[in-house]
Amino acid sequence: MLVKVFDGLTAFIWEDYTQNNCNSFFIDSSKKILIDPGHAHLFGHVKKGLDMLGTAPDGIDIALVTHGHPDHLEAVSLLKSPTRFTMSLVDYDYIVELAGKYYKIPEPDFFLKAGELVLGDDRFEVIETPGHTPGSISLYWPEKKALFTGDLVFPQGIGRTDLPGGSGEQLKQSIKKIMDLDVEYVLSGHGGVIAGAEAVRENYRLIESHWFRYL
Repeated sequence: MLVKVFDGLTAFIWEDYTQNNCNSFFIDSSKKILIDPGHAHLFGHVKKGLDMLGTAPDGIDIALVTHGHPDHLEAVSLLKSPTRFTMSLVDYDYIVELAGKYYKIPEPDFFLKAGELVLGDDRFEVIETPGHTPGSISLYWPEKKALFTGDLVFPQGIGRTDLPGGSGEQLKQSIKKIMDLDVEYVLSGHGGVIAGAEAVRENYRLIESHWFRYL
């Protein structure tokens, strides 16, 4: 399902396992950026959406991955040059060690580091948010008050910590790190878009009151 979040940002929201198993996001600005392209064998869901938006996969400038799990990373292998690929070094090393013997992990063109990330005319902030994986990142777009959280937080939920490399305490601290950002849109790896500052705050309140006790 395609959801226009605002001008220049489209969400590809997965609705069933025959499409994909994570949300992908397309920023159509001075650079065309695809966040979390998903599983390779289910990339048709995203490709169809890109076609509807008038962008071919070879027109993507940057493929950015929030963490190394295959349901977010795998389809990067389908995006050839001139598309450049980036993720954190910590999670690249993590997924190579964990799954490198089972499938070929695409090698990033550059690695994400905490702090400002300039892509074309747009400025983002890379925030290290480990817990779901050791090197998970969230991407904050201050101009648009948009936060891409990967599998850190979801609508009424949080990312799993029972997978290899997961840490409940790290996840809790990572969530606390993002809670005070000026955000109008939370764009997570699973579930719908959380839109509106009050809806964002209410989601954090629910997470804090309910889920923190389990971490």
